[in-house]
Amino acid sequence: MPNLGPTELIIIAVVLILLFGSKKLPDAARSIGRSMRIFKSEVKELNNDDQVTAAAEPRQIEQPQPQQAPQAHTDTQHNTSA
Repeated sequence: MPNLGPTELIIIAVVLILLFGSKKLPDAARSIGRSMRIFKSEVKELNNDDQVTAAAEPRQIEQPQPQQAPQAHTDTQHNTSA
């Protein structure tokens, strides 16, 4: 992308003022700023949630699973003499 010099930026600003009017531009800039703040805060919350989840997962994995003792089979003989 070519570099934009001061002349090009002035032309773009004049075209924006002509298209949208001088009253709507500050409102649009304000709403864009609010949207960016909300977006940044949501991204920050997602990153914090991911870090908390990643920190919690190894703790769950480290817990040893209880092992069952092998059951001893006792064979009892039944006398079936008649």
